[in-house]
Amino acid sequence: MAKVIALGADHGGYVLKEAVKAYLTELGYECRDFGTHSEASVDYPDMAVPPCKAVLSGECDKALLFCGTGVGISIAANKLKGIRACCCSDAFSAKYTRLHNDANVLCMGGRVVGPGAACELAELFLTTEFEGGRHEKRIAKIHALEE
Repeated sequence: MAKVIALGADHGGYVLKEAVKAYLTELGYECRDFGTHSEASVDYPDMAVPPCKAVLSGECDKALLFCGTGVGISIAANKLKGIRACCCSDAFSAKYTRLHNDANVLCMGGRVVGPGAACELAELFLTTEFEGGRHEKRIAKIHALEE
């Protein structure tokens, strides 16, 4: 189970990030908040990089990223070699992106997902382990695409 979680958001995801951070802290997770720290406008590509670098360096186990839809910040995150970010708004996707895709970043939209659902999705994502097996060769093929 992931214990140190990197968080990042643009202005559209700020409120949702704060709700998820409070929930995860109650559950005993250590959250490292890379911003933003208000609803003032910032660019989601800039907010995706520091949390993802914390995952890649091993400083954090996983990252949760938030923007208005979750899509823009997931696109930006996936530009970093080694990041497998997914944008999810349902439990099935949040679970199976860990089981089958070994995703290390979950992205959600502050204008798409409510705080209750976002907390449930984050917990599901963080507590689901990669299944391995036949999925390992597929992850290896994803890594090969980065070369």
